[in-house]
Amino acid sequence: MSNPQAGRPLHVIASDIRADWSNVYFGAKPYLDAMSSLNSINDNYYYDDARSVVMYFLANANTWRGETARAIKAELKAMSK
Repeated sequence: MSNPQAGRPLHVIASDIRADWSNVYFGAKPYLDAMSSLNSINDNYYYDDARSVVMYFLANANTWRGETARAIKAELKAMSK
């Protein structure tokens, strides 16, 4: 049974990020790549849990700005709580 609070799949969010952020910061890129293969915040990416991947992405996404960036960062923060 899926969790209605789970939100959009992480790979969809990652696709939206790539569409908006033309020059992804090198520190955020590996986490964005990992998010591209994840569905839920409860998934695992090798030995890391998706929640950690999202938090590391957010920590490295300071140079991504704008309305879309604010909205998606808020969505990711809400998912990771």
